[in-house]
Amino acid sequence: MAPSQLKRLLLIPLKYREVGVVTSIIVFAGIFYYLNEQFASPDTLASIATLAAELGIIAVGVSFLMIAGEFDLSVGAVFAASSMLAVWMLNNGYSFPEAVIAALGLGAAVGLANAAVTLIGRIPSFIATLGMMWMIRGVLLAITKGFPMRLEVEVPELSIFSAPIAGDLRVSAVWFLALAGVFHFILVSTAFGNWIQAVGGSPATARALGVNVNLVKTVGFVVSGMSAALAGLIAMSRFKVVEPVAGVGLELEAIASAVIGGCSLTGGVGTVAGAALAAFLVSEIRTGLILAGAPAYWYIGFMGFLLIVVGIINLRVGKVGVRYG
Repeated sequence: MAPSQLKRLLLIPLKYREVGVVTSIIVFAGIFYYLNEQFASPDTLASIATLAAELGIIAVGVSFLMIAGEFDLSVGAVFAASSMLAVWMLNNGYSFPEAVIAALGLGAAVGLANAAVTLIGRIPSFIATLGMMWMIRGVLLAITKGFPMRLEVEVPELSIFSAPIAGDLRVSAVWFLALAGVFHFILVSTAFGNWIQAVGGSPATARALGVNVNLVKTVGFVVSGMSAALAGLIAMSRFKVVEPVAGVGLELEAIASAVIGGCSLTGGVGTVAGAALAAFLVSEIRTGLILAGAPAYWYIGFMGFLLIVVGIINLRVGKVGVRYG
């Protein structure tokens, strides 16, 4: 085989933006298995999948929006607010469907508000959603005085969000995989998916081609908000209690997952599948460090190191050639 052919063969994996996160999953799995063989047990893998669900659902929505060229820093606050609204409604006699619809509606409403401030007010989404995050947190703290809100009634229907399937594997992992599959399909197999990438890559060009840029970005904001609300409902169904500071830092973890999974910070490039895999990687690292007996604060350092390494890998991918979706 000629050297040029060998080089092209070796560069084939780099055409896929998920290569960085997949490589990291494999490498960390080997390290954690070496440190503790229990890491490879079915129960541990089930725990990783369950732990990945809440962050993964948010990361899917955030990556969908980032590919369109915008950010959402309010998802952690929506995570708390939506679940707190659902608890309040259930405690006050509202039905389960009403509480779920209201919680998801709150996520959608915040997404619409973020879109309006960003697109009509012409304020960068980073600033608009940061302000929204602080506003929501302030309202939650003012209402609750900083105290958690507990679910005081039995709601059997909540099992659809987090009922055990087998061992530590819960229904929430199925929700995560289903949503990741749906939005991955939308991104790679539909005209709307092409519009998202076009808008993120060059809004002016997309507009010239007849794409409704504001509509595409608004849908992205709504998807991000509703994803955070759904994740909040899943967490509430597991713990039956919600704190006003729940979800603090989730927005940064979600953005980090999207970037690790191959999303560009400038928009137009990325994959939902990559973000979902990165959420699994984050959960893998959390679980592996616990099994290895490492202090909990090591996780932050690992994530920072990983973000830098995978960022370098993805930069190389961008130079070789990007496979969108």
